[in-house]
Amino acid sequence: MIHRQRESSVIVVKNAAELHKIRKASELSAKVLKLAGEKVADGMSTWELNRIIGEFLHRHGAKPSFLNYRGFKGNACISVNHELIHGIPSKKRILRNGDIVSVDVGAFLDGWHGDNAATFKVGTVSETAERLLRVTEECLYAAIKVALPGSRIGDISSAIQTYCESRGFHVVKDYIGHGIGRDLHEAPDIPNFGKPGKGPRLTPGMTICIEPMVNQSTSKTKLLNDNWTVVEANGNLCAHFEHTIAITEGQPMILTRPD
Repeated sequence: MIHRQRESSVIVVKNAAELHKIRKASELSAKVLKLAGEKVADGMSTWELNRIIGEFLHRHGAKPSFLNYRGFKGNACISVNHELIHGIPSKKRILRNGDIVSVDVGAFLDGWHGDNAATFKVGTVSETAERLLRVTEECLYAAIKVALPGSRIGDISSAIQTYCESRGFHVVKDYIGHGIGRDLHEAPDIPNFGKPGKGPRLTPGMTICIEPMVNQSTSKTKLLNDNWTVVEANGNLCAHFEHTIAITEGQPMILTRPD
């Protein structure tokens, strides 16, 4: 995710060979995210989860996309409960039954990035948390459904906002999705709010990260003193789901699918 900043303003359309490489990176990113979800448990520190993620990626010949990115000191962003994004892994942060934990992880493989995120349950969570996770993930798939050639970025943005707000939650406007490829954050920006028919047109060969970020009680966020962790401004729950997808001649292709 980005706060309206990226490495390049040029939308890069990938050829078949490049799509193959980004797909490999994305598949690995999906596998490590799946592993993280399976390992999440009561009593685990976010540092331990971070270690598992890093070891998996290195074992498969990849590097964590986020490690040392603009100074970030983690293999993944691990954010708990009211933390929306960019949570820094810590030995002191212990997961407990009833928590929800968002894991945002990228794999850098053979010169290409894959990026995805999901919010996982630790044991049994509240009804509100269950609903928040379900709606946020459904926002993601509502957006992917309209990511068709000839459509515009605003169609994706509007799908997320409409689905989220119609179900009583609040879409985050400070942080957005992005293009992806050789750089982790490429053009175009993919806001989670907007009007249909607006923005750049989707073209086959574009690779983008769609990532709804949804808050329980307000669209506003706050940045903590560590200058990384972003929280829901009212201190309530938030969730985050993300896929890397490719625009094709037909239906969008979800690249971050584990085997």
